[in-house]
Amino acid sequence: MVKLRSQRFGSKKAPFYRIVATDSRNPRDGRFIEIVGTYNPLTNPATVKFDEEKVVKWLQAGAKPTDTVNSLLVKEGLIAKFKASQK
Repeated sequence: MVKLRSQRFGSKKAPFYRIVATDSRNPRDGRFIEIVGTYNPLTNPATVKFDEEKVVKWLQAGAKPTDTVNSLLVKEGLIAKFKASQK
């Protein structure tokens, strides 16, 4: 099963995340299929960038976002766009 998940990068106490599409059996920072966005929680406000086409493509293909990635997608309005494209 494909998941949209975050991969941790950055040094100790300075996290930076890539949002990736990956097989759910792979480890958190392991192999991935495609990078769909980034998340930097250290900026004020936190910086979130998504490639909307890739995110919608993976959601249509059946990828399930993790809880954290789902909350980021809701804040950016991508879940609403995905649901609108389903109708």
